[in-house]
Amino acid sequence: MSIVIIGGNECMECRYREICKKNGYKAKVFTKEKGAIRKKLGCPDLMVLFTNTVSHKMVNSATQEAKRMEIPILHIHSSSSAALQQGLEEYAANAAM
Repeated sequence: MSIVIIGGNECMECRYREICKKNGYKAKVFTKEKGAIRKKLGCPDLMVLFTNTVSHKMVNSATQEAKRMEIPILHIHSSSSAALQQGLEEYAANAAM
């Protein structure tokens, strides 16, 4: 399974990837908007939005693209590693139902 993470802290990119890998996901992390996100997303199974550390423009474009491609979105307010871990565990529990 693949995940796209939008937002977060640049210094935490490696940690986000480690957490995703530990949970069985391959992750792409976009902490800043560098060009069109639409071309870089690919076809992920889940999109994680760190809402506290991302611009409104980036949230809007990512949400629009997720809706177009029917990708589930996980909104997490805090960009901490614990919040990401908890969000992924909750997503996995809900997906198993």
